[in-house]
Amino acid sequence: MRRFSLSWRAGLWALLLPYLLGTILLVALPALMSAGLAFTSYDALSPPVFVGFANFRLLLADPVVTTAFANSLFFVALAVPLRILGALALAMLLHRPRRGIGGYRAAVYVPTVIPDIAYALIWLWIFNPLFGPVNLVLSALGLPLPGWLAEEGTAKFPFVVMSLFQIGEGFVVLLAALRGLPREYFDAGAVDGAGRWTSFRYLTLPLLLPWLVLLTFRDVILSFQYTFTPSLVMTGGGPYYATMFLPLLIYEEAFDRFRFGPGSALMLLLFVLSAAIIGGIYLLFRRRGFLADA
Repeated sequence: MRRFSLSWRAGLWALLLPYLLGTILLVALPALMSAGLAFTSYDALSPPVFVGFANFRLLLADPVVTTAFANSLFFVALAVPLRILGALALAMLLHRPRRGIGGYRAAVYVPTVIPDIAYALIWLWIFNPLFGPVNLVLSALGLPLPGWLAEEGTAKFPFVVMSLFQIGEGFVVLLAALRGLPREYFDAGAVDGAGRWTSFRYLTLPLLLPWLVLLTFRDVILSFQYTFTPSLVMTGGGPYYATMFLPLLIYEEAFDRFRFGPGSALMLLLFVLSAAIIGGIYLLFRRRGFLADA
């Protein structure tokens, strides 16, 4: 039995080894190198020169950087709660087995697997102010016709709307969580006369809370990255920097202007911002007793 146990563990390590090596070589080491470049002046043509915190001081004094931070925070503050609520609502609606349910579940998941560039081009057409379906419907209803991506005041909202349709992964996670909830709790609640809303509020929601917090952490991280392809393809950061998000600014600093030092510093600031938001959410839930066992 001991020999079998050792060989089984060795087999597990053998299976994990390629992924561990890939993570170290393709994720961990490049991340460490990028963090080091944040404290240098480097243009890929000459050796990096250590400049300390000069890149950070330069960035924090740049109004474009401040705008990009504000745009990214605006997007995350709107998109993350709406994505979580949308995934939860659809999971509650579609978790019970019934005829044709597989087709509805697939329809929720399909937008998640559409390539990012194709998805961005679809929404670029949808929000076209001249012939896009959104403005055609508004025109038929006699409502004002916004310029959407062409106007500074409305340019960010299409990014939030398009993110709400790519919630397939969170939807699948919550479907699995709902199927794993202990039925005896709900049977006991039904005996006590609990209705649907009471059962959802006092049983389903508290039991799902760890999953919802986990999805919130995940969506905060992914939402900061999500805006890169849509902003690059749909607006290029305009109009008037209204859709200049941090990932696009990092790309422009590093690969358009060959300023890898400031680009890496921006990446490091984005990492710190994401960690601060996740840490704040964690402390909020823990202080309220929801994550007492975490």
